[in-house]
Amino acid sequence: MILPKVRDPRFVTIRRGGTLTDSDHKLLALWAASCAEHVLQLFESTRPEDPRPRQAIEYARAWARGEVKMMQARAAGGHAMGAARDLRGAARHAAYAAGQAGAVAHVAAHELGAAAYAIKAARAAAPEGEGEAAGLRECQWQREQLPEAILELVLDDQRMRNDICWSVFDC
Repeated sequence: MILPKVRDPRFVTIRRGGTLTDSDHKLLALWAASCAEHVLQLFESTRPEDPRPRQAIEYARAWARGEVKMMQARAAGGHAMGAARDLRGAARHAAYAAGQAGAVAHVAAHELGAAAYAIKAARAAAPEGEGEAAGLRECQWQREQLPEAILELVLDDQRMRNDICWSVFDC
C-alpha cells in the first residue's frame, strides 16, 4: 500500500480540484520513470524477453511529452505490474517500480511508489548484509535526480508517507 487513504490535494491536478500543475505532474512522471529505469536491469536480467516494464517507463515519458494519452500510460503500468506477479525479490520490485511509474499519468501520487519499489529492488539485489546501505544509496541517488520545481513536494511526501512505503525514505 503506497497511497494514502485521503488524497493529498497537492497531487491532484488543478482541473480536478487540487493544486498540482500540469507541468509539475509531468515532472513527477519523469522522475518516477528515472527511478524505475535505474533498477530496470534487475528485472531485465531475469526476464530479458519481457518488454512490459521498459514499455511502462517509455509510456510514462511519452505521456509527459504529450505523445500518448493517460489511459495508455496507465495501461502500460498495469502490464508492467503483471510482469512482476510471478517473480520474487529484486526483479519483482523493479517491475513494480516501472508499473508505478506508468501509473503516475493517472494518479500523480504513484510517483512515490516508483521510488519506493526501486529502493526495495536495490535492497533485495544487494549482497547479504548490504541491503540497507544499498537502499540508502538508491534513495540518495533518487533525491539527486529531483528537479528543483518538485523537490520540496516530493521530500515532504516522503516524510508523510514513509511509514506506508516500508520506511524506505529514511535517507
